[in-house]
Amino acid sequence: MKKLIAAFVLSLIPVLGFASGAVHLDSANIDLKDQAALQRGAKLYVNYCLGCHSLKYFRYQSLMAFDLTEDQIKQNLMPSGGKIGELMTNAMDGEQAAKWFGAPPPDLTLEARLKEGGADWIYTYLRGFYQDASRPLGVNNRIFPNVGMPHVLADLQGMQKAVFSEHQDKDGGKTKVFDRFEQLTPGQLSPKEYDGVARDLATFLTHVSEPMQLERQRLGIYAMIFMLVFFVLAYALKKEYWKDVH
Repeated sequence: MKKLIAAFVLSLIPVLGFASGAVHLDSANIDLKDQAALQRGAKLYVNYCLGCHSLKYFRYQSLMAFDLTEDQIKQNLMPSGGKIGELMTNAMDGEQAAKWFGAPPPDLTLEARLKEGGADWIYTYLRGFYQDASRPLGVNNRIFPNVGMPHVLADLQGMQKAVFSEHQDKDGGKTKVFDRFEQLTPGQLSPKEYDGVARDLATFLTHVSEPMQLERQRLGIYAMIFMLVFFVLAYALKKEYWKDVH
C-alpha cells in the first residue's frame, strides 16, 4: 500500500509542477442569467469580432434567448438582407486571412469550452494586449505570446505597455516575469468600463459555447435530489428486508 501511495504522489509531481508555472487568469465573475450582459456581449461581438471570427454553430435566431425580438436582431445585429435562421458566419477568405495574420482567424463558437479557464481565459486575454514594436501588428498579449491578432478593441481600451521583472533561478538563468501594465494612451472607456466590455464578451461566448448550460445545471440539481430521496427509500427498504437476518 505504501508503494502504491508513493507511486501516486510521484505521478502527480509533473502535473503540480506544470500547474504552478501556469499563467494567472483574472476572474471574469460572469453571470449567465444577466440578460443585459448577454445583449451587450452580442452587440460587441457583431461590431468588433464577427468580421474575422465566425460562430458557425450558432444561429442569429438563438439570440432571442437574450430577451431580444426577431425585429431587434434583424435591425441591430444582422447584415441587411440576412435571414434570422442563418448561422453567424462571415465572408472572410481563409487564404487571404492566413496571409494577413499568419493563420486564419479561428471560429469561436466553442472557444469558452476549448480554453482552460473558459470565461476567465477570454476575460484575461481581452485585457492582456500591450504594445510590442517587435511584432508585425505592433501588439502582443500577456497570456497568448506572439499572437497574430491585432488589438481590435484598442480604441476602447487605449494602448498599454507591459512591465516585466527579471528573475534569476538557482542555476543562474534569468527569465522575464510579467509584473504589471502601464497606460500609454487613453481609450474611449475608463479601465473599469473596459473591464465590463471584456466581461460582457466573455459572458456571451460562454453562453454560445453551451447554450443549455443553465438548463443542464437546473436538471442536475433535480437529479441529485431524486438520487438522495431514492437512496433514503432504498436504504429503508433494505433495512426492512434484512431486519430478521440481523
